[in-house]
Parts: sequence; structure tokens; C-alpha cells
Amino acid sequence: MQQEKIRNVAIIAHVDHGKTTLVDELFKFGGLFRDNQRVAERLMDSNELERERGITITAKNGSFPYKGHCINIIDTPGHADFGGQVERVLRMADGALLLVDAQEGPMPQTYFVLKKALALELPVIVVINKIDKPAARPYWAVDQVFELFLKLEAPERLLDFPVVYACGREGYALDNLNDEHRDLTPLCELIIKRVPPPQGDSQAPLQMLVSSLDYSPYLGRISIGKISGGTLNINKEIAVVMRDGSIRPARISKLYRFESNQKLAVQSAICGDIVATAGMDEVTVGCTYTDPDEPMPLPPMEIDPPTIAMSFLPNDSPFAGREGQYVTSRHIAERLHREVMADVALQVSALSSGQGFRVAGRGELHLSILIEKMRREGYEFQVSRPQVIFKEDQEGRRLEPFEELSIDVDESFLGAVMEKLGQRKARVQGMDTLNGMARLQYLIPTRGLLGYRSEFLTDTKGMGVMNYVFHGYEPYAGEVKHRSRGVLVSMQECQSVAYALFNLQERGKLFLGPGINIYAGQIVGEHCREGDLMVNPSKGKKLTNVRAAGSDENVLLTPPWQLSLEDCISYINDDELVEVTPKNIRLRKAKMPKW
Repeated sequence: MQQEKIRNVAIIAHVDHGKTTLVDELFKFGGLFRDNQRVAERLMDSNELERERGITITAKNGSFPYKGHCINIIDTPGHADFGGQVERVLRMADGALLLVDAQEGPMPQTYFVLKKALALELPVIVVINKIDKPAARPYWAVDQVFELFLKLEAPERLLDFPVVYACGREGYALDNLNDEHRDLTPLCELIIKRVPPPQGDSQAPLQMLVSSLDYSPYLGRISIGKISGGTLNINKEIAVVMRDGSIRPARISKLYRFESNQKLAVQSAICGDIVATAGMDEVTVGCTYTDPDEPMPLPPMEIDPPTIAMSFLPNDSPFAGREGQYVTSRHIAERLHREVMADVALQVSALSSGQGFRVAGRGELHLSILIEKMRREGYEFQVSRPQVIFKEDQEGRRLEPFEELSIDVDESFLGAVMEKLGQRKARVQGMDTLNGMARLQYLIPTRGLLGYRSEFLTDTKGMGVMNYVFHGYEPYAGEVKHRSRGVLVSMQECQSVAYALFNLQERGKLFLGPGINIYAGQIVGEHCREGDLMVNPSKGKKLTNVRAAGSDENVLLTPPWQLSLEDCISYINDDELVEVTPKNIRLRKAKMPKW
């Protein structure tokens, strides 16, 4: 493949605006599948967690042919917590497709990803997606995108951006809304015309910045990046410039190009190719592959700092070691070290007091995905409540991270939502109403968002949509009350009994049903008042030989409140922990209360 025939394009958008679905249709349009071949929906979401949640968690690479060109596609995550991956992979791209929902318009993450693309001065093609929605307003969406470009102070040459209208699910794109619905030719033609071929000289010394990592049990660590100069061959001796500037020798043992969503082994690759290589286990994101005789390192990428930290501790509950395969502090340390190698937005350090590790990331979802991955791999451990990372300015003032919060909600729920956000120190930035729906723009401390999602869904009866993106550090906003009610704590190790739970229902909401093994200090429910209450969930009914008609009360249990992992993490207080095992997620007190 000639360098002039290569196009490297990143697809960026807000979460759930249709990136992965559009990539599926581009692959089909490129003729990569037979007509009778069964293709999985959202092909690029290969991770089990991604398919369950319907979101992209890790950036993926793929490619498809079009009229003699090779179009390399980089599918990026849409959620703000995984924004670190967007920053990395944009360094591999020479242009970007900005997807915007025709009904919703630009959302907080649209702002974030566009800001990163404009900082690299990438040419942007705006794709107004989901034009088949009944409430679609594509022309309004284009106007909103233009205003966003102005707000981000885009260079003048990028303001005249091309626009294409598309429906990723149906697999067609249009230059004008009145055109006939055919296929994705208009979008592919725009990519060939407006995205430049990769820059660089194939005769120059080798330069390749590692932008992403993968892992194979057979080959070890696999590094992914774009060749910015020179060529790369199998068994070639190279020098790896680490992030700290040190140089280490290495040999390329395997070389892959991307075809569809698969890796295709090749003997060599030219300047401009996006490739995956094996042969260097110590490599990490930000390293440069270069010529050993003439090392020319590329500048490592700058990554936005983490905003939230949690403690990962070995499990010391009475049920420790019963359900997990990896339970020691050493096991946890090795797993976290592997994760840091692949995710540069994550930071891990040992706790100064006792065993355990402080893990810092971009947000609750970022850390909860890591916890869920470890849980499914057989790890058993416990985690503390998330804490925001504070800073101090030059004048000694305490600063904390703030988020830009966008809420779409029915006008009838507006009062309850605004009241709750006011208690969490949120500041209104804007408000729009249309057809009975309201969009609220807030600036809120990250502390105020912890645990708010479940409250928000309750207040809006599940009909509200909230999104947020990191804004920056601002002066400390004051105390935010986290939880107004106490918890029900088991006073002994036992098995829950329906009769006892029936009597405890008057005291609050229960988290579990009958027949569950419980230990002393485990949280079994939420108290209806402030303060914790010690309870005995195994107290049975005293039996006698005397029976009277109607004296035996029928035991009717309200279904327990099932908390997800994210709910548990956001629910606990500072003196509580979440115990995570492959089979169960339990809430507990860090220390057994005296009673």
C-alpha cells in the first residue's frame, strides 16, 4: 500500500451517539464480510463488559478498503471517565469524524473530544447521526456544533467543516437531507477528500509513538501505534526510548496490520501505517520505537490528571478466602501493575498505613470497571469510598475538581432535580426547554456527583438523562452531605431468616433476602433514620405446642433493594467498605461497632 493511499481517521463522539454501530456498517460497506456471513452487532465492542453495558471502554483499531485506499478506523470510548484513551489515540489519527446525535446535539463529552482534536489541529468531518429519529433536528445540531467550534476558539481554517448526514443503523449517508438513501459513499468520499494522507518519510530513521497497548498470553505485551517515519520489519533491531528518557534495545518478533477488527500478520510496514508489534514486554504508552544508530524520540503525550482515588485492600472479613482465587496483597499488586501499563490515566501507589493500594482514576465508572474486571478474573478484595483529589493554588487556597453536568429531564421533575443539586453545591450555567423537556447545564463539585445518579433516577422515575465531563479545579465549595440515613448492621454471624427480616422491614430498606449467610459487621439494609442500628437478622419465631386460629401472621417480604457495584461504591460512608468477590458484593463496616 502506498503512503498516499492511507487515511487514518478517529471516530469521536459523546457516549451512545452511534460510533461503534457506524463502524460496523463501514466494514460491511467495505466488503469485508460475505453476504451470508453472520456478523455480531457492535463488532468492535469485543469486551464482555462492553457488550453488557452497551458502551465502548477501550479504544479499538480496524480498517477497510475503499477505491484502492486503506481507511484505518480508530473507535474511541464515549464516556468521560475513559477520556484518557481518546487523548492517546488521537495522536495516531490524521483526521476525525465527529458524530453528533441529530436530536440531542453536542453533549458534554462532544465538547471534550472536540477540544482534544482541535488542540492537535486535526481536520474534522461532522457527521450528524441518527437522522431517522422522529424528533431529529439536524440543522439545529449543525448550528450547535458551529457554536461549539467558536466557543473552543477553533482555527479559522477548521471552521468551514464539511457536514454529512447519516443513519449508522441503516447504513446510509447523505450530502443533503433530500438525497436518496443509498449507502455510505458520501461519507467515504469525504474521508478521502478532506483527511490528508499521513506525513513522514519512509527513508528517514524509524519513529513510532506507542499510543495503545494490548496483551496476548502467547506473545506478551503488544504495542500499537502509527509509524511516523521510516519502516518496520520483523526481526528488526530497534531502540525503545522510555518515558523517562532511557533507551533500551529490542527486537520486533511479530508485526500486525489491522483488517476489519482483526490483526493480520505482515512482514513489513511503511510510514503512515497503524501497526501492532510484539517483542518488548517493558514498553508502556508514550514510549518511542526508533533507530538504534540514530535515536529520535517523539515527545510523550500529556494526560489529564486523575480526579478520584480509592483504597484497594486485601479482604479481612470473616468470609475472607472462601470465594476468590487471588486474595493476597501481592496478587492485587501484580494485577494493578498490569492495568497501569495499559491505562496511563490510572495511578497506583502503596498506602502509607497498613496493607493496600491507593488507586486514582478519572471517575467512578473508570474505577468500577477495573473492580468488575478484577472480580470476574477471580480476585477477592475490598474497596473504600471514593475520595476526590484536592490541590492547593499558589495562595494556599484549597482547590477541588469540578464537572460540567448536563441533564435532560421532563419539566415535571425539574423542581426535585434542582433542589437536590442545590444541596450538592451545584451552580446553574444554563437552561433550555422544548416540547415539555428541559436541558439543564450545571457546574458541580465532583464530590457532589458521588452517589447522585441513583437519587436522580429515583427522582425522575428513570426518565432523566445525565452526563458530565471534567471541567477543572476551582476553590473548595464547602461541605456536601453524603447520606442522610444510617444503616442496619448485623450483630452476629448467622443465616438470614424470613421472620426476622419481616420484622426488620419497619426499620428501613433491606439489601438481602432470607437464607443468606451474614457475618458480624455486615450491612444488611438502610435505616429509616439517622444513625446506625445493630440488628439480628436470624431471630426466629419461638415455637410452642399451642396454636390459635389467626394468630400466626403471614410473612410477606418486600423484595430487597438490589445494589449494583457502582451503587455500592457511591452508597458507602468513610467508615464502610465494599467487599468484592467473584460470587458476591457485600457492604460492611470497616470496624465492628460496639453494642
